[in-house]
Amino acid sequence: MMNVELLLLDGATGTELNRRGVDTGLPMWSANALTTDAGLNVLRQIHLDYLNAGADILTANTFRTHRRALAGEAHAARELSRRAVATAQEAVAEFGQPAQVAGSVAPLEDCYRHDLVPPDDECRAEHSERIQHLVEAGVDLLLIETMNSIREAVIAAELATITGRPTWVSFVCDCEGRILSGESLAVAAGVLLPLGVKALGVNCGPAHTLAKPLAELRAVCGPDFPLIAYGNIGYADEAQGWINTDAVNPDCYLQYAQTWPAQIVGGCCGTTPEHIRKLRAGRNGTT
Repeated sequence: MMNVELLLLDGATGTELNRRGVDTGLPMWSANALTTDAGLNVLRQIHLDYLNAGADILTANTFRTHRRALAGEAHAARELSRRAVATAQEAVAEFGQPAQVAGSVAPLEDCYRHDLVPPDDECRAEHSERIQHLVEAGVDLLLIETMNSIREAVIAAELATITGRPTWVSFVCDCEGRILSGESLAVAAGVLLPLGVKALGVNCGPAHTLAKPLAELRAVCGPDFPLIAYGNIGYADEAQGWINTDAVNPDCYLQYAQTWPAQIVGGCCGTTPEHIRKLRAGRNGTT
């Protein structure tokens, strides 16, 4: 669904940091870039590259800047979240044209392990803290992304919407189009829409698999409600590790994106500024 109303998210941050020589080892992963001046400089350039490619929205590098990923260090969580948001804001200022900064709110545990979602009280306390950090840092909107269960998504969305910041929620689905927890997106939409979320969608799956779950959301949400879509250029295989699909080619990625019934599109794992540039060109009717 490539039209003039399309909003463009940026592409991947973690894999792009890795490509440019920044340590992205666990448990901090992409947040490692926030701990050194050299890492911050690379991060700022990545943000700038996405803006120059045509992104309307930058996602701050806050995917792993929460207490649980930082061995319980609340002060470090606040400071690294602040640095991440400030770096994105600096890139927007240097770019010199309007763009929004989204605060990334990811699952507290492994994105692909719904069985590890913490108990409700822990989810509520930890998501409340991280959302407060993002709001204090000045994000324009809250992007609750790569959610693998309705339970954690709802807790995060409840806490995000009451801040007054626009809140978007995106799930990671299996190859059959169901949330990794086995729950349906229709059920998720039925719970999340009354909370006042401003967009729903799917991310962090192979680009060619996103059309099916997005069609389910479109049927439930109606023709005008904003949907989000940003896919991967490949998938993880237990035996072989990461396997690229044809979506590694920006032209192929664009072809998949044109099948997504979504108004907000971008790129997830493995995507580059060239993928976002191709999405922008597709919106403008050029190649």
